[in-house]
Amino acid sequence: MKKLRISIVEYLNTAPLVWGFTDGPLAGKYDLSFHVPSQCAESLRRGDVDIAIIPSIEYQRIDNVVAIPGMSIAAKGEVRSLLLVSQRPIQRAKKIALDTSSRATQALVRILCAEHWGIDPEFVQAAPDPAEMLRTADAGLVIGDPALRIAMKMEALDAKTQRDRVPGEEPCCQGDPEEMPVPGFETVFVYDVAFQWRELTGKPCVLAIWAGRTDAITPEVIADFEASKRYGIERVREIAEAASIKLDLPPRPLERYLTENIQYDLSGEYLEGLKLYYEKAARLGITPGNKPLVFAGVGAEKAQDVLRAQTLR
Repeated sequence: MKKLRISIVEYLNTAPLVWGFTDGPLAGKYDLSFHVPSQCAESLRRGDVDIAIIPSIEYQRIDNVVAIPGMSIAAKGEVRSLLLVSQRPIQRAKKIALDTSSRATQALVRILCAEHWGIDPEFVQAAPDPAEMLRTADAGLVIGDPALRIAMKMEALDAKTQRDRVPGEEPCCQGDPEEMPVPGFETVFVYDVAFQWRELTGKPCVLAIWAGRTDAITPEVIADFEASKRYGIERVREIAEAASIKLDLPPRPLERYLTENIQYDLSGEYLEGLKLYYEKAARLGITPGNKPLVFAGVGAEKAQDVLRAQTLR
């Protein structure tokens, strides 16, 4: 019997959800592959995998899938790994480069531009290289570990500025441009996309969810995903220490990121935030519609009826 195929986002923020599969008691039970978020969605769309953690917006674009209940990648406020970096205040941006790795955050930025910042910029797709983005556009969206690296560098520079500040002086942004958070740019304006969403809506943002074929997500599979999540959340310090070697970043800030910035729930206010996100995306034409979220485990017959109705619309 073939192993169930699971596509996993290769960023640090996903690690607690899959630690049981990668480094715990469930290792070897499933066929795992690792990609950036947009590629996880494409793998599920093509049928190359059975289950994937996909950008939440992609649930509206992929037919005949259901979500695994109770877990997501989400943020209540500042997340530090979804950043819009700009050469000028964002209200003056005319052209924004969007990280091709992203789908959910691209949609968030489009919503924020329309409803929060009141701008209608040109959007272009770009590789996740912040310096190159700012050489060709006014602002650039960066996600995942590259964005976290920028945030941590900014925090270190800000701490140094505060230490060196002479009373009565305003902190400045002087220094070697190549040592700045975005190399080659001495001054940048940085916007945390999750925080900006919270400012606009008062809701958390749900960035990614587990989704897959109805017949693939059995009660046993759901139980394994729940067990993997519990295993990972109980071992966040271990995860952060392992990631610090891979990313060449200090472990304690990484641990703080996983425990304070990232949330893993999908109930209550998180579902409310996700539903509002879907409503806004549909209203702006970012998605073809606003289909209701169907969870695995509601009963195969009922789920199939809902999916069939969505397909016929």
